[in-house]
Amino acid sequence: MAGIVIVRAALKDLDDLVPLFDAYRGFYEAGSDHAAAGAFLTHRIERDESVIFLAYATPHEPVGFTQLYPSFSSVSLKRLWILNDLFVRSDIRRGGVGRALLERARQHAADTGAKGLILSTAVTNKPAQTLYESCGWQRDDEFLHYNLFF
Repeated sequence: MAGIVIVRAALKDLDDLVPLFDAYRGFYEAGSDHAAAGAFLTHRIERDESVIFLAYATPHEPVGFTQLYPSFSSVSLKRLWILNDLFVRSDIRRGGVGRALLERARQHAADTGAKGLILSTAVTNKPAQTLYESCGWQRDDEFLHYNLFF
C-alpha cells in the first residue's frame, strides 16, 4: 500500500487509535469496550509507558498500529523493546501496512540503541508468523517461555 504515513501516537490521536485497539482486542476475543480501551491507552501515553505507532492510508484514515513496551537485557546491558501489539484493519491486510509498522518499530529500536525487539504470537497465527519471518524475525528455538497469570 503506497503512501502509508506512520506517526507516533499522542493523546490527540486517541479518536483514531481507540477503534483500532478495540478491534485488536476483539480479534483476541476480549470483547469490545471503547471506554476501557481509551483509558488504558491514555494511561500508557500519559505515563510514557509504551510507544505506539499509528499508520494512516490517508490523513483521515487510520489503518493499523503497533505498541511497544520497554524492557531490558541484563546480559547485554541494553534496552529491549517488546512488540506487544500489531494490528491492521482486516479489509486492507496484505497491503504492506503490517510490514511498514514492523519496519518503524525496528527503526525505533535502532534509534534508541536497543539490543532489538521481541514478540510472541499465537501458534495458530500463521499469517502473522509468515509476515514476521519475511521481515527477518527469527523464531526462538533456544528458550522456552512460561507465564504466570492471575
